[in-house]
Amino acid sequence: MKHLTVPHLPDLHEDAPMWLVEERLNTLPRQQIGISPWSGDTDRPEVEFILAHNGSCLFLKYSVHENAVLARYRNLNDPVYKDSCVELFLSFGNDKAYYNLETNCLGTSLLAYGTGREGRKFIAPEALAQIKHSASLKINRKGKNSRHWQLTQVVPLAVFTEHRLEHLSGLHGRANLYKCGDDLPEPHFLTWSPVQAPAPDFHRPECFGQVAFA
Repeated sequence: MKHLTVPHLPDLHEDAPMWLVEERLNTLPRQQIGISPWSGDTDRPEVEFILAHNGSCLFLKYSVHENAVLARYRNLNDPVYKDSCVELFLSFGNDKAYYNLETNCLGTSLLAYGTGREGRKFIAPEALAQIKHSASLKINRKGKNSRHWQLTQVVPLAVFTEHRLEHLSGLHGRANLYKCGDDLPEPHFLTWSPVQAPAPDFHRPECFGQVAFA
């Protein structure tokens, strides 16, 4: 099982300009979303993430290199997992239920809460709209994974409406991070922490890694 300590950045405010958030996150170590449990191919996207917090919000940055990019959904809680998509699944403490924050390369997000795949509760768009983001895309004409997109998010604790979290410092939880694109020409399903399932399934909380907020 993987373990991740989320660094504390007390000097970075959630109202900081996004360029400053990105610049600060770029100084931190990157983690790979590179496990492909359901495919043995080598022609897969290259995906990294950086996760940090300042006590009252999460800072999250993804960097993705892939062969094709799909970006259709623009409304909150749309099925963004069908586009070029990155995802954070997160539970706090010993809770069996978890949040799934899924975001396409445009920055459009879906957020829901529950104990498994079925019966999940969508978080209200009014709460979800509090997430700040910036996104960029570069295209190289030649070579493997010629599309490079980046996504940075600032996620206040108020977004996690099924909890009354006052501060992240010292908290523990469980998480997994994913890269997918159900409707891409070559669908793929990558994970940070290994998942054991006969078919692609991100809703496997028993496979989440351990997370500690410094």
